Amino acid sequence: MNKLNDKTKGILCILFSAFCFSGMSSFINLSGDLPIAQKVFFRNLVALFIASSVLLKNNEKIRPQKGCLKYHILRSTAGILGVFGNFYATTHMSHTADAAMLNKMSPFFTLIFSAIFLREKVKPKQALAIIGAFIGAMFVIKPSFDNTELLPSLSGFFGGLGAGAAYTCVRHMGNKGENSHFTVFFFSAFSVAVTAPYLVFFYQPMSARQFVYLLLVGVCAAGGQYGITAAYTFAPSREISVYDYSNIIFTAIEGYLFLGHQIPDILSIVGYILICLMAVWMFFYNKKEHTLKNV
Repeated sequence: MNKLNDKTKGILCILFSAFCFSGMSSFINLSGDLPIAQKVFFRNLVALFIASSVLLKNNEKIRPQKGCLKYHILRSTAGILGVFGNFYATTHMSHTADAAMLNKMSPFFTLIFSAIFLREKVKPKQALAIIGAFIGAMFVIKPSFDNTELLPSLSGFFGGLGAGAAYTCVRHMGNKGENSHFTVFFFSAFSVAVTAPYLVFFYQPMSARQFVYLLLVGVCAAGGQYGITAAYTFAPSREISVYDYSNIIFTAIEGYLFLGHQIPDILSIVGYILICLMAVWMFFYNKKEHTLKNV
């Protein structure tokens, strides 16, 4: 790994992250018909254990940077709503790749929220990319009163919105010098605290296999979080973010192999193509803009 340049390391880390998050989606489905809150609890319990271990191992402070606490709370609130939306969509949509694709709307929502709250300018081509991605999402959601998956689809869409809001807070805290390890720790602790009361009163007994699957959900989620964090320490998002869309490929393959030969319909595939094209366009546009600034 030391012989590789930073961009290659970043690409490998983001591919690892995408693979982990696709595994998380598969294990969510394999864990069966358990309450969403119970799945979210175990997802974050494992992440909390790993994040705590990292902070203690590195002898890092377990407290936020000055002025960041309110953003941690806002990030965690938006983040857990995003996780609930994503988990509900993943559990109730017939194709996990559809749920994963809707969650990949988060970069476009991040762009919108960054413009509104961080005063980052959105240029016309970026606005067109957002519109194109939204149209692509409509092909995946297929809004109709006859669509039996309308509610899960909308949950996945708003899950992406929640994730976009959370990433905007993370970006703002990063600009303030907040430790990314503490950010993961705070979100995990917040999520465990929010979902624990549900387990106290409404815990649903699990088989040993379901318990193992939920632990693997947490392991994959933690791997995905740390993988993407490492990726962006090696290289800027403009150079590697597009590789995160490999998650859709991994999820589709796993859905076919392990979840009953899932094959997305033609409208969903059109939506995938539109969203991915917008992401690729944004990738090259941002890279070109950065090059011009540094000429």
